[in-house]
Amino acid sequence: MKKESDAILLRIFIGESDKYDGIPLSRYLVELFKREGLAGATVLRGISGFGKSSKLHTTSILRLSDDLPIVVEVVDRKENIERIKPKLDNVIEEGLITEEEVKIILYEGRPAAGDK
Repeated sequence: MKKESDAILLRIFIGESDKYDGIPLSRYLVELFKREGLAGATVLRGISGFGKSSKLHTTSILRLSDDLPIVVEVVDRKENIERIKPKLDNVIEEGLITEEEVKIILYEGRPAAGDK
């Protein structure tokens, strides 16, 4: 079965070495989003990138980086994203957040035998 709905996608650009309360910031964010009941989140690890400092971070063998780019994506209904945004102010010290309206197309599988 296919379901469609409108939602908001936040992309949070941080560095692999960023931490909050002693744990990797990306892990903290995913756990926060789960605790808050958001629909879904994914952490993507970049192989190359640069930010405001213009310092290149890369996985190149010749120049191994200990601070690769990380993107945390979270998607949910607008009201849930608006509810979580103030909490990000207390957690993210340096980074970039983008926000965009998206359409979710969710495919749900058939119920297993015996499920109703």
